[in-house]
Amino acid sequence: MTQENIIYLDHNATTPLAQSVFDSIPEWSRHWGNPSSIHLAGRGPKSVLRDARKQFADLIGSHPLELIFTSGGSESNNLAIQGVLHALQTGQLKAAKIEGRKKLLYSAVEHPSVVQAMQLAARLGFDVQTIPVLRCGRIDMEALKSLLDESVALVSVMYANNETGNIYPVREIADLVHGVGALFHCDMVQALGKAEFNIKELDVDFASFSAHKFYALKGCGVLFCRTGLVLESLIQGGGQERGRRAGTENILAIAALAKMSEYKSDILKHLGEMKVLRDDLEAQMKARIEGVLINGEQSARLPNTTSAIIPGVDGESLLMNLDLKGFAVSTGAACSSGNPEPSPVLLAMGLSRAEAQSSLRVGLGWGTTKEQIDAFVEALVEVTNRLRSLDQEGQYV
Repeated sequence: MTQENIIYLDHNATTPLAQSVFDSIPEWSRHWGNPSSIHLAGRGPKSVLRDARKQFADLIGSHPLELIFTSGGSESNNLAIQGVLHALQTGQLKAAKIEGRKKLLYSAVEHPSVVQAMQLAARLGFDVQTIPVLRCGRIDMEALKSLLDESVALVSVMYANNETGNIYPVREIADLVHGVGALFHCDMVQALGKAEFNIKELDVDFASFSAHKFYALKGCGVLFCRTGLVLESLIQGGGQERGRRAGTENILAIAALAKMSEYKSDILKHLGEMKVLRDDLEAQMKARIEGVLINGEQSARLPNTTSAIIPGVDGESLLMNLDLKGFAVSTGAACSSGNPEPSPVLLAMGLSRAEAQSSLRVGLGWGTTKEQIDAFVEALVEVTNRLRSLDQEGQYV
């Protein structure tokens, strides 16, 4: 089995390069100069950088100067959270009127880069609290309201969850957060290519994006930072990105992200196609596999994502057997040093450890076909039945 032969159904982890991006790499590679240089070799890359910033701003509905290019979604999340912390400690957020505030909130289903940045804040003496979620995957809005007061400096809630696909009411949350004068950060890494949105209508203060989740190159991310807000740079050095992120820009990866921004008009079509396939996948799974449960099924979800519990089957064993058959999917488990642990996201939703360890995530992409879905279901049914049979015979736990 070669990589070219696999059926890739893990688009929430990463996406393949778009053909148009791949074909453009030789042209972009000609711009190898440093965009900070004022000579001819630097002017070309600087022009590429300027145009890319405008193209991505047009895609999300922002002003170009509100964008900070980073190395990816994790850095963007850390820049937003730690940048606010440092600015608070140094008195640079007077305009935001949150000086002296020590309380930070984040949802129980955030990406580890947000969770660990918040844990760092707690070690620095901030009062960090978690917003719970309901069994259906929705944010517990009543709990959020009870946590919000004028001691809150920053709230971080993602646009959509990478494991379950659940979409959260970002604008409603933004209104509540701003109602107590706090700042709002939104991890929007899973939104690109999977949802239609306008950043201004969402009214967020910070938003994180990642290129490789949108058919572009790894090593490039974006942080939207609303006009008028000040962030302390995490990386000290040069004055790149208007002093907010030091380091020579990754022109090749930034150009690739800008190239994908040209597909803005195609996104709605892809959303509809993926939803039809996702719904078909779930209908087949429920009809042919006893006991299947779809996580977050009754809540708003990304159109490409299925998170399912398959009782009586270990998720890691399921994943490995499907891999041998040529299907790339993932579980809800996060492996640490080879020891699978239940997904914190699924546990936060109220699932048992056994349910979380029997989970499977399927992430469809723009190129996924009906034939691939049907082939996957056949393989999933066969593997599930075999593993359940082995379990009953005492050969598999």
